[in-house]
Amino acid sequence: MPEVDKRNILDDEVFTYQAGKDNKVFIFWYGKQVKILKGKEAQKFLAKITGLAHKEAQLVMAKVTGNFKRGNERQA
Repeated sequence: MPEVDKRNILDDEVFTYQAGKDNKVFIFWYGKQVKILKGKEAQKFLAKITGLAHKEAQLVMAKVTGNFKRGNERQA
């Protein structure tokens, strides 16, 4: 399996999430909201991320937000 996080960015807490009301999940990157999941997509995300270790949870959030894999993202 190829190395996913070659620069070890996901060792830090770059992504966070907050479950809101009405089946919404807000995903943040360095404290800036970058994605809102609703309905079944939000439920699927919560089921997948529950109980994961830190780095695995960071990877799930990175994949859900998309476009965070090219290596040219700027630091906040």
